[in-house]
Amino acid sequence: MLTGKHLIAGEWVAGEATFSSDPAHGQAHVFAVGTPAHVDAAARGAEDAFRTYGYSGREERAAFLEIIADEIDARGKEITAIGTSETGLPEARLEGERGRTTGQLRMFAAHIRKGDYLDRRHDAALPERQPLPRPDLRMIQRPVGPVAVFGASNFPLAFSTAGGDTAAALAAGCPVVVKGHPAHPGTGEIVAQAIDAAIRKCGVHPGAFSLVQGDDMAAGQALVTHPLIKAVGFTGSLAGGRALFDLCAARPEPIPFYGEMGSVNPMFLLPDAVQARGADIAKGWAGSLTMGAGQFCTNPGIAVVIDGPDADAFATAATEALARVGAQTMLTGGIAEAYRAGRERVARTTGVQELLTSTCDLRNATPYLYRVAGRDWLDNHILGEEVFGPLGILVTAADFDEMLAIAHSLQGQLTCTLHMDEGDTEHGRRLMPVLERKAGRILANGYPTGVEVCDAMVHGGPYPATTNFGATSVGTLSIRRFLRPVCYQNMPESLLPDDLRE
Repeated sequence: MLTGKHLIAGEWVAGEATFSSDPAHGQAHVFAVGTPAHVDAAARGAEDAFRTYGYSGREERAAFLEIIADEIDARGKEITAIGTSETGLPEARLEGERGRTTGQLRMFAAHIRKGDYLDRRHDAALPERQPLPRPDLRMIQRPVGPVAVFGASNFPLAFSTAGGDTAAALAAGCPVVVKGHPAHPGTGEIVAQAIDAAIRKCGVHPGAFSLVQGDDMAAGQALVTHPLIKAVGFTGSLAGGRALFDLCAARPEPIPFYGEMGSVNPMFLLPDAVQARGADIAKGWAGSLTMGAGQFCTNPGIAVVIDGPDADAFATAATEALARVGAQTMLTGGIAEAYRAGRERVARTTGVQELLTSTCDLRNATPYLYRVAGRDWLDNHILGEEVFGPLGILVTAADFDEMLAIAHSLQGQLTCTLHMDEGDTEHGRRLMPVLERKAGRILANGYPTGVEVCDAMVHGGPYPATTNFGATSVGTLSIRRFLRPVCYQNMPESLLPDDLRE
């Protein structure tokens, strides 16, 4: 079923250069490497499509999103088979992620049918107002134009070819050019086949979606610098995201780059909660930390607790829980290598004590747990950098004031978590103003892995968690990234967008 080709504005296109996939198990496949010429053809196709797709009706786009979801479901067995082979993720995870992917598409279909996202406003004319009359003013959100989306390594479905960025952009009326991730090119191609089938069924302009594959930087750089691309959605590493962000900012016409680049997602364990149920919190932390081999951007890599006997008991319980977790296959050999490098970086930092260590090799990962005093944490900012994998750091603060200082020292995060009981309320009140400035989502007595796809969800945060603290990449609010407000003054109704007419 795999062609190894790019999908560019309705045509499956080969390339002269190729690369081979690197599956966790099973057969490798060969795929074309995208070039600036491929990107140019895809971007021009997207611009052509925008002239009709950008002005299509909400019902038309909603039906299109639902047909994409149906076509993905129809290929469910194929997607699971190639996805597990390429990534090493278990079948249940791939099937669950496919459900989330199709659920997002259907959620956006329902969302745009309601029309609330348009934020329509009308200030009627006041011709008799003195000293100056007021004109008739109407405002609505309009699509920005062609959007580039970068597939994520750790979510081959939900944050990749037809994932949340693509669903939000298509719902807004923006054609999409996806740069497929080389960790799962076969998965990306089958999903692209589903979108292609939906385009043909619905009679949508074929330029509304393109997929360009590749294992080098050329296609991605060409995509974010192409003058016809008007916004970018990205999920990936801080280094890769920052490089692309800088390219977007340096363009003659700078464009928004919505980069989600991960975080350490600290948990603050308050005294009464640790005393009453520290062992249970430790077990829950171990489960969240090692879920999916720790390859989630919401992985809670840091736990902060006030030093003392309860902290010691928590450390023992966490060590025992993590020791029971076996080796897990990581998404790529490169990610596994980076995990080992991160482990070494943490282990050799001043004041760090090993609580749990083992051996991992090739694409396998085992949990690691380290302990460090709060003063050493504050002196070594490198400990606050993400290690992508099941590695945890327990930070023991001398007292609550030092815990508060640790919170103040944090960079931007996707999430922060409080574990607290009723007696911890005053400590919680003092932490909340700090954590609100650090993260897009704040949890109480839970774990940040598992991001609900709904209206109220915020999956974003201050830099370096993301490049735009006012946006989210999950939930219906994410559609606003690909819209811009337009005001119409004294405009004849015949020239207004259909959604603004009386």
